[in-house]
Amino acid sequence: MPGAELLDAATAIVRAAHRRGAQVVINDRADVARLVEADGVHVGQEDLRPADARAIVGQESIVGLSTHTVDQLERAANEPVSYLAIGPVFGTTSKDTGYDAVGLDMVRAAARVADARGVPLVAIGGITLARAASVIEAGAASVAVIGDLLSTGDPATRAREFLARLARTRK
Repeated sequence: MPGAELLDAATAIVRAAHRRGAQVVINDRADVARLVEADGVHVGQEDLRPADARAIVGQESIVGLSTHTVDQLERAANEPVSYLAIGPVFGTTSKDTGYDAVGLDMVRAAARVADARGVPLVAIGGITLARAASVIEAGAASVAVIGDLLSTGDPATRAREFLARLARTRK
């Protein structure tokens, strides 16, 4: 999306979300996150380093970092992040990360790193309603979902189903 269109769309999304008490984390673009007063930015391995993203969005903003390997997790331990992400946990067609599915054992390992850092772990990639509980049980604090939210043609209802399923898992 061209920059001006992205800025306009992000501004509208942030305003709508904030009116409803929701937070917005912009993917990849710390500059856009700051300009639209988003709550944070999520960066990947090929994006700005978390320290550089934090310099742009500020110390109080959320900064998340995607990881895919043990080496990346170890390096992430020294980064100023608000949360770590691990994935793809399962095979996915939503986004080609260039990495194979990492599985639940990697979620467990990533959860140990995140816990040691005192930050939550977000699991992403191939997460479905049927798989979400197993990911939380493996140590993720939350899941990021794209494909399964769109699978039924009714993302709002599907999101409520996820929330209900995960609420039962956490009890």
